[in-house]
Amino acid sequence: MSPLKITARDAETGPVLEVFGELDYAYAGELRERIAATPLAPGQCLVLDLGGMDFCDSSGITALIAARNHALAAQADIALVAVPANTVRVLRIVGLDQIFNLRPDGEGGSVRDASA
Repeated sequence: MSPLKITARDAETGPVLEVFGELDYAYAGELRERIAATPLAPGQCLVLDLGGMDFCDSSGITALIAARNHALAAQADIALVAVPANTVRVLRIVGLDQIFNLRPDGEGGSVRDASA
């Protein structure tokens, strides 16, 4: 079992939260709390970088939906970056790939580190 670790940084388009470890029942609440405490301005994009995520259960999926709701309430956007293949598969099965902007990685200009 890998405990959840969340790091935050700012990018040109808004906050980036990097998720490492297991996003499951034991740790999903931690991500929800971190997201709720992340300020978003209208027009920004909240990026969740899931490249370091080892596992995601239904509680983790619920936390991702809570992140989307947080972004929508702030009139902001959300993107999931570097989503592990098994999680992409689950998102597709339940149709959430239709509501999330899924990006393969942080490249491409819109998810750059502001300090670069």
